[in-house]
Amino acid sequence: MEFLDKLVLPQSAEHLMLLHYLLIVTMFLFIPFVSVVFGGAAVSLYFRRKGISTGNSLYLRYAKDIIETLTLTKSSGIALGILPLLTAMLISVQLLHTSNIATDAFLFAAFLLITTGLILVYIFRYSQSFSELFQTMKDFKSTSNELNEIITKFSRSNTSLGAKSGGWGLIFLFLAIWTFITGITAATFSEVWGSAGAFSMLFSWQVLARVLFFIAAAFALTGASIFFSFFYLGGRKKIKNEEYKELVKNNALTITFAGAIILPIFLIINIYALPAYVLSKAVFAYALGALLLTFVVYHLLYGIGKLKSFNLSGSLFFVMMFAILSFIVQDQLALANATKQQSLVLSSQYDTYITALKVESAPAVAVSGEDVYKRICSACHQFDAKLVGPSYNETLPKYEGKVDQLVAFIRNPSKVNPAYPPMPNPGIRPDEAKAVAEYILSTYKK
Repeated sequence: MEFLDKLVLPQSAEHLMLLHYLLIVTMFLFIPFVSVVFGGAAVSLYFRRKGISTGNSLYLRYAKDIIETLTLTKSSGIALGILPLLTAMLISVQLLHTSNIATDAFLFAAFLLITTGLILVYIFRYSQSFSELFQTMKDFKSTSNELNEIITKFSRSNTSLGAKSGGWGLIFLFLAIWTFITGITAATFSEVWGSAGAFSMLFSWQVLARVLFFIAAAFALTGASIFFSFFYLGGRKKIKNEEYKELVKNNALTITFAGAIILPIFLIINIYALPAYVLSKAVFAYALGALLLTFVVYHLLYGIGKLKSFNLSGSLFFVMMFAILSFIVQDQLALANATKQQSLVLSSQYDTYITALKVESAPAVAVSGEDVYKRICSACHQFDAKLVGPSYNETLPKYEGKVDQLVAFIRNPSKVNPAYPPMPNPGIRPDEAKAVAEYILSTYKK
């Protein structure tokens, strides 16, 4: 995307390495938060609709508590959802500059979708608070029939708004997750998808496998977050209703186990799908760490479900978090391996840029074309013999009377003859390039 490319600055190899580390940090913030918001919105929407259809107040209470607890605050949505994705998009533009990969376009689309999705989810959240308010107002019926009708009207509008915003918010979050994963996967499979179309990337089996993995991990982390919030942070003492407590426990157990039980399968599929050039010992090590932590989750779930050891809720949450973080590191290491050659190209461009700045800022002195030739050009070129490059007697006739064109080529060379390697940029000043051009043009004729 051209408007993003304008923000790119030349980066050294060290700076590119720091950008990879910064990308890992942004993923640490973004992926767990969006996972929990997505899973929490799905669970809340399900129980809200179930509560409305059955008239069960416990379902409605649970739907409200879930979305309020797991979405934290509106500021959290910006700090943990929108800003990290914006940062990841800008970093990817920097890391993949000049490459023919559509990652920046997918991440920009994901940014728009995640922003819209989070706004709708927070509307859904606050609509439930208004529902509770309208219900309280209905319980204290006014003697005015007109006022009662107004309350009923606004209550119905709020219920409709909540259902629509929750449903559409969930859809937008899913589309954001899908496009985000497609963008990251496109960069990891750079050699395969450098010129592939957006449609083929979105519906490739590698992307779909990663999307399913993300959803499974999202529900597993959502369930662990419910246990952590309701039973570890003092919430259990506040739950006086045993029926409500049992509802929370059973639902959290179900979604955590359902998500965690299939994580190893998709983890292995994702490792298998990675191209050979991105695999390394570190990638396998972090994948193994995520796998082992998932098995620890099974044991903790058994302790909570069968032994009713709710004190394990905190351990369950943190182990699940570390499992997700291990996968994030594994995925980012694979991305770094995939873009290693791209990083070399960018760091080389940075070195050329810095060299050009240095030589252009050097004080002007009398320039000898012969000195420039002996110091820089003679290592690769002779007048009547082939060295690394062709002889001047072979190439210079086409530049007779065209000294300015020769100067331009010397300062910004490009590959011309396939029999020779491309000429590197010598990094010389304009006056040096003109002096050596005039010298070799006048000398080769003798």
